[in-house]
Amino acid sequence: MYPLKFEPILKSTLWGGEKIIPYKQIASDQKQVGESWELSGVKGNESVVANGPDAGKTLPELIAAYGERLLGKANYARFGEEFPLLIKFIDARQDLSIQVHPNDELAWERHRSKGKTEMWYVVDADPGARLRSGFAKQVTPAEYEASVEDNTITDILREYEVRPGDLFFLPAGRVHSIGAGSFIAEIQQTSDITYRIYDFNRRGADGKTRELHTEQAKGAIDYTVLPDYRTHYEKAQNRRVELVSCPYFTTSLYELTEETTLDYAALDSFVVAICIEGAGTLTDNEGNTIPMHQGETVLLPATAERLAVRPEGSMKLLTSWIA
Repeated sequence: MYPLKFEPILKSTLWGGEKIIPYKQIASDQKQVGESWELSGVKGNESVVANGPDAGKTLPELIAAYGERLLGKANYARFGEEFPLLIKFIDARQDLSIQVHPNDELAWERHRSKGKTEMWYVVDADPGARLRSGFAKQVTPAEYEASVEDNTITDILREYEVRPGDLFFLPAGRVHSIGAGSFIAEIQQTSDITYRIYDFNRRGADGKTRELHTEQAKGAIDYTVLPDYRTHYEKAQNRRVELVSCPYFTTSLYELTEETTLDYAALDSFVVAICIEGAGTLTDNEGNTIPMHQGETVLLPATAERLAVRPEGSMKLLTSWIA
């Protein structure tokens, strides 16, 4: 086994921009690309290997072939042949809808699916770009519903101006929306269940407004109010900085200016590495070397014990696994 790259799955959207293709340094004439699904086991959107002997295989086919060698023993026992994370880049030219995702219990009850806890790392942001996360004040379910009806829901949500490096953890149940001008790396549970609460009365190419799930969302929302919905962390160079640790993923940031070895000998999990900035090479303990640049994602199998990262000047990586 060796470090794996995958073909990106580009998705044109009503609100998508033109930043993802040049950021990823790929050739495509696709327009309004709002999302690049970097690593996905979602049915109908399965990632395909782009490098090495396994090129052309889908992610589910890889898991079927390698099992715990790819995922790790505990993850394979827990998730079977479903890859448990979905990795995306998101480019919002317009505001995305205000939405919420159900937790595992509710998602299973309603959809026989897993819920969706996720996190956002702001890769880039236009001046004045904003996003929304959580309630700004205590509201009841009835007050929430009324705010959707009278177009005032944005008044009761916390809004943040964002800059590169900002971080938001979004447990299932937290109301949120990505604002225009935000370019984000998203790490989430493998689930495509979204309840669209409010869409600014926009109309699609067919002239119709998109379906809303206001009533379904009412029972999925966590109405708890927090003083701050940002996730704060201390930046540091050439060492691991943990950003988020939850039952669904542990994500870290590496800002590298020199060769650094990441030790995974004691980790019973695959590792996803996402290059946010710069370029370099990755070499595992078996001598497999792979180049990597801004906008690329690499899946390191659970059999890898060490990864030497050699930046070309500087390199910024997000890594994520399931402990």
